[in-house]
Amino acid sequence: MRAWAMYDWANSAMMTIVVTAIYPIFFARVAYDDSLGLTANEVHARATTISLASIALIAPLLGVVADRTGCKKRLLAIFAAIGAAACAGMFLVDQGEWRLAASLFILANIGATGSFVFYDSLLPHVAKSDEVDQLSTSAFALGYLGGGLLLAANLLWIQRPEWFGLPSGEGLSPREASLPARLSFLSVAVWWMVFSIPLLRHVPEPPSSQGSARLGFGSALVQTVVGLRQTLRNLLQYKQAALMLLAFLFYNDGILTIIRMATSYGDEIGLDGSQMMIAILMVQFVGVPCSFLFGGLATRIGAKRSVLLGLVVYIGVGVLARDLQTARGFFAMAALIALVQGGTQALSRSLFASMIPARRSGEFFGFFAVFDRFAGILGPLLFFQIQAWTGNVRDSVLPIMGLIVVGAVLLCFVRVEEGRRMARA
Repeated sequence: MRAWAMYDWANSAMMTIVVTAIYPIFFARVAYDDSLGLTANEVHARATTISLASIALIAPLLGVVADRTGCKKRLLAIFAAIGAAACAGMFLVDQGEWRLAASLFILANIGATGSFVFYDSLLPHVAKSDEVDQLSTSAFALGYLGGGLLLAANLLWIQRPEWFGLPSGEGLSPREASLPARLSFLSVAVWWMVFSIPLLRHVPEPPSSQGSARLGFGSALVQTVVGLRQTLRNLLQYKQAALMLLAFLFYNDGILTIIRMATSYGDEIGLDGSQMMIAILMVQFVGVPCSFLFGGLATRIGAKRSVLLGLVVYIGVGVLARDLQTARGFFAMAALIALVQGGTQALSRSLFASMIPARRSGEFFGFFAVFDRFAGILGPLLFFQIQAWTGNVRDSVLPIMGLIVVGAVLLCFVRVEEGRRMARA
C-alpha cells in the first residue's frame, strides 16, 4: 500500500509544476508568440483540451486491455515514461517556440492522465474494502507533500538563481533568463521516474480477468474494440457506480477548472507571479493534513457525505472569487481550496472503487478516466469563452460553480451501500 501511494508523490510533481504553477507562466512569458492573434491563455486552454480529449478517447480501450492482459503496471510505466520524457523535453523550449511547448505539454498530460488509469485501477487490489478511503486520501496527502517540496525547490532556484550557480543579474539572454524555469521541468521528469520505482517493484500485478487464459496485447485490443459497447453495458449494470460517475463528471469539471485556471485567473486580476506561487505552495502544504483529515472524516460520516461537504466549500470559493479584488482575498480563496481539494478528489476515487468489482477495475476505471478527462474539457472552454464574450474574467466563475451544484445534486441520489452490495455480489 505504501508503494502504491508513492506514485501520487511521483506524479503530483508534474501536476503541480507543469499543469498548475510554473509552465502556464513560462508559456505566456517565454514560449508564446505575440503575433498569433490569440492570447497565451487561449492557446494554453486549447492545448489542455486536446490532451484531455485524446486520453478520454483511448482510456476505455486501455482499461479493458489492461484487465484482459494483466499488464496494468507495464502500461502505467509506458505512460509515465512518455510523460516524463515530454517534461524533460520542455528544457529545450526557446523563446517563441509555442508549437514545441504546446506539443510537449499535450504529451506530458497524456502521460500523466493515462498512467492514472492504471494507477487508480490498482487501488481495489492493494486495499481491503474498509481501507480504500484511508489509503486514497493518504496517497493524495503524499502527493501534496511531494509536489509542494519540489515546487519549493524550483521556486528557490528561480527566485535566487545565483545561489545555485545559475545565470543571474542584468543583461541575460532570453535563454539564460529562462534556464531556472526550464530546469524545473527537467527536475519533474527525474522526480517522476525515480519515485515510480516503488510501485513498479513492490505492487503485485493483479491477475488477468481472463484467468489462466491471459490474452496477448494485440488480441485483447481487437476484442476490446469489438466489445466496447458491451463494456459500457457492463458499467450500466452497476447503476449506483454509473450514477456516481455522472455526478463526478459535473462536479469534477468545476474542480479541475479551478485547479487549472487558478494562475490564469490570478494573472488576469493583476496578481504578480510570486504571490500566485506562494498561494499554490500554501495549497500544497495545507492540503497534506487536510487530506488525512478527510480520510478520518469519511470513517465517521461516510465518503459520500464528506465529498458533499467539500463541494459546499467549493461553491463558497466561487462566491468569493466572483468579487475578488486583492491578494489577501486570493490567499483566502486558496486556503479554502486547500481544505477540501485533496480529500474531495481522493474520496471520489475510493467511493467509485468501492462500488465496482475488483476483477474489472481496469475496465471501469477506464471509464472513470473518460469522465475525469472530459470533466477537464468543458470547464476551461466555458471559462475562456465567457471571458471572451463578456471581456470580464469574473463572469466566468458562476457557470463553473453551476457545474459543481449539478454534480452535488446528482451525488445526493447515489445509494452507496446498494452499490457496494452489487459489487460484492
